[in-house]
Amino acid sequence: MENWYVPVTIIPGIGLLILSTSNLLVALSDEIKNLISDKTTTAMLMARKLRQLRLLNNAMVFLYLTVACLLISGLISGLAQSAGTHVDFSIYITIAGIACALIGLMLLILYSYKAVKLRQDQFHNNC
Repeated sequence: MENWYVPVTIIPGIGLLILSTSNLLVALSDEIKNLISDKTTTAMLMARKLRQLRLLNNAMVFLYLTVACLLISGLISGLAQSAGTHVDFSIYITIAGIACALIGLMLLILYSYKAVKLRQDQFHNNC
C-alpha cells in the first residue's frame, strides 16, 4: 500500500462512532440500573434491555477492532515505505478493519431499530 496514511485518516470517524456508542451504552446501563431498582419492572422488559446492552457492546468491540486493524495497517505500510520495501498484506489488514467497521455499523443499525420498537411497545403497554 503506497498511501500508508489512508487507513489512519479513517480513525477519527470511527472514534466519533465509538464516542457516540459509548454514550448510548452509559445511558442504557443507567436505565437498566433504574429498572433493577424499580420492583415493578417485568422480566421481559429487563431481558430486552439486556439484549440491547449486549448488542451495543458487540458493536463497540467491532469498532475497537476496526481502529486496531487500521492502526496496524498504517504502521506496517509506513514502516515498509520508509524502509523502501513493499508489503502487500497490509491491504488485507485494512480490508479486515473496514469489514469490522461494517459489522459494527450493522449492529448499531439493528440496535436503533430494536430500540425504537422497544419504546413503542413500552408506550402501547402503558396506554
